Amino acid sequence: MGLLYPYDASSVVRALNEDNEFARDVYRGLTAPQKVLAARYLYNEVGSALFEAITLLPEYGLTRAEERLLLAHADDIAERLAPVEMVAELGSGGGRKTQPILEAITRRQQNVDYFAIDVSNAALQLCKEHLRDVKGVRAYTLQNSYLDGLARVCHARPHHGRMLLLFLGSTIGNFSISETEKFLKRVRASLRPGDGFLLGADLVKSPDQLLNAYDDPAGVTAAFNKNLLSRINLELDGDFRLNRFRHEARWRSDEQRIEMHLVSLKRQSVMVAGANCRASFYVDESIWTESSQKFTLSALQDMARQAAFVPAAHWIDQEWPFAESLWIAE
Repeated sequence: MGLLYPYDASSVVRALNEDNEFARDVYRGLTAPQKVLAARYLYNEVGSALFEAITLLPEYGLTRAEERLLLAHADDIAERLAPVEMVAELGSGGGRKTQPILEAITRRQQNVDYFAIDVSNAALQLCKEHLRDVKGVRAYTLQNSYLDGLARVCHARPHHGRMLLLFLGSTIGNFSISETEKFLKRVRASLRPGDGFLLGADLVKSPDQLLNAYDDPAGVTAAFNKNLLSRINLELDGDFRLNRFRHEARWRSDEQRIEMHLVSLKRQSVMVAGANCRASFYVDESIWTESSQKFTLSALQDMARQAAFVPAAHWIDQEWPFAESLWIAE
C-alpha cells in the first residue's frame, strides 16, 4: 500500500512551515518507500529521560564502558593537548561523562571554556547544572544541531589556543557511511591544525549481546522508541495509536549495524495534520528510527586519515568492547 495524495508532493513540502524542520522531516520520512524518521527526534524531554534510564540497564554496557575509559584516561587526554583554550561537545547530554576531562584540563591550567551543543534544552540545562561547581570551568550552552552549533563556536573562538572537540557515546554510529564521511570532513573543516577530536565509538561484538542491549527485557528501549510517535502526536497533531506498533531491534551483519524499527501490527492509516500527510501501513511494515553502526579499530583509523586527522591515540574497554579515539587535525 502507498500513500494517498490528491496534490503535488513538492508543493506540500514548500507549503510546510519554513521553521518547522520536524514537520518537513516527518513528511518526507513517512512518504518514503521505507518509512524513516531521523534518530535525533527521539531526544525530546521525555526521550532524553528514557535514554538516561537505558544507560543504567544491565544489558546496555556502552555508557558504562565509555565512562570507565574517560575516568581512566582523562589525564592522558589532557596532557597530550595541553594547554586547551576551549572544549566543545556535540550532543553533550547531561555532561556526566565530560566532567573527568574538564577536571583533568583544569588541573593543568587555571580555567577552560566549555561549550555544550545539544538539540535538547532539558539536556543542556542538566549539563550546566551538573558542571556548575567544577572549578575553573566556564560552561555555556547552545541549543543547536551539531554542525550549526560547532560553526557558531568556531566563529567566536579566539585566534590563538587549541580546541578539544568531543563527540562521545558512539553517536557517530547513527550516521550512514556516506553521512559519516561528509560529517567528519565538515568537522575537520571547522577545526584548526593541532585541534583535538575525541570520538567515542562502539565496536563490533556478539549479535546476541547487541540485540539484548537494544531490546531490553524491561521494555525501556521500546518505550524510548515509541515515544517518537507520542512526540509526533503532541507536536504535529498526529493520531498514531502506540499499541498498534511494536519495537523491534535488528542486527544487519552485512552492514555491521543494529537498526531500531517501529513495526505496524495491523493494516492502518495514520494522519499527521501538522506535517500535512496521511501514511498508510500494511501489517509488519516498519518505520526505521535509528541505526547504530559498530566499528573495528582499523576502520576508525582509516576514517580519521580520510578526513585529514592523525589518529594519535586510542583506548579500548575490555568488558564491553568500546573505543575512545583521540584524533589530531592535520
